[in-house]
Amino acid sequence: MIRASLLELEAVVAIASQKSFRAAARQLDISPSALSHAISALEQRLGVRLFHRTTRSVSLSAAGEHFVRRLQPALREVSSTLDEVHELRDTPSGTLRINTSKGAAQIEVLPMILEMRRRHPDVLVELVTEDRLVDIVAEGFDAGVRLAEAVPQDMVAIPCGADLSMAVVGAPSYFASRPKPTKPKDLLDHECIRRRMASGQVYRWELEKRGREVAIDIRGALTLDNDDLILQAALDGAGLAFVSDRATAADVEAGRLVRVLADWTPPFPGLRLFHPSHRLVRAALRAFIAIVQESTPRGHGHGKAGNPNERSAS
Repeated sequence: MIRASLLELEAVVAIASQKSFRAAARQLDISPSALSHAISALEQRLGVRLFHRTTRSVSLSAAGEHFVRRLQPALREVSSTLDEVHELRDTPSGTLRINTSKGAAQIEVLPMILEMRRRHPDVLVELVTEDRLVDIVAEGFDAGVRLAEAVPQDMVAIPCGADLSMAVVGAPSYFASRPKPTKPKDLLDHECIRRRMASGQVYRWELEKRGREVAIDIRGALTLDNDDLILQAALDGAGLAFVSDRATAADVEAGRLVRVLADWTPPFPGLRLFHPSHRLVRAALRAFIAIVQESTPRGHGHGKAGNPNERSAS
């Protein structure tokens, strides 16, 4: 069996890329003579010439082109494996990239990220928020945070925060001349603030009581695509809003909003931190998982979930 060292293999690829022994030697931080000797020794063992050399140029032979074409993917895999093993050391470091929605970031994720920074200052954290569901592997994220039912089945999922609940709310000024709805169909007689999802569809309000599920195509002259705007419009008396109860809690307590149909908005499984099951878990991600688990109340995450693409905290 013909054997070659990792340095010899890297040297072949470097020379093919740089088209110069001198430039490749600088890249590998070795002398040009040592590099030339290493390539000559490898060619002798292989019994083929990998490079055509003149005093002015270096080019791959036919055998060299085949060799480099097969060698490059293998070297990338070796490099990736070394990086992964390096990331498994005990001390978290590097950059941790997490994808989630704006609502999820506001509800749960940002405080956990800030705690991560306090405990592990050597870790850089990049939090990307967007409503669309993304392929975290294809787009280079270490993990994602979404509603339980939105997590792909081939991912490892970890409860992230308490169960969630939606709330139907309106301003006192809105109810000054209107009766409060007591059942879902009453919503059809109200001005409701509609929400357009990232998919382009208008969200149907999903309500449930003792196992009975109702989806209402609400009516309203105002359609928005952002929960903060929806909440502000509701505070201004523009109509009823359907948003996270945690987003409305302070305004309800202060009397700026009135909650209705509370018996039709039970808790549902909340957010999940998820990551690929086939990857080694880096030290930085392990550290963040520990913070998520510490911050999540025990026993949460077993209620009923709605459409994962249509919840505002997804």
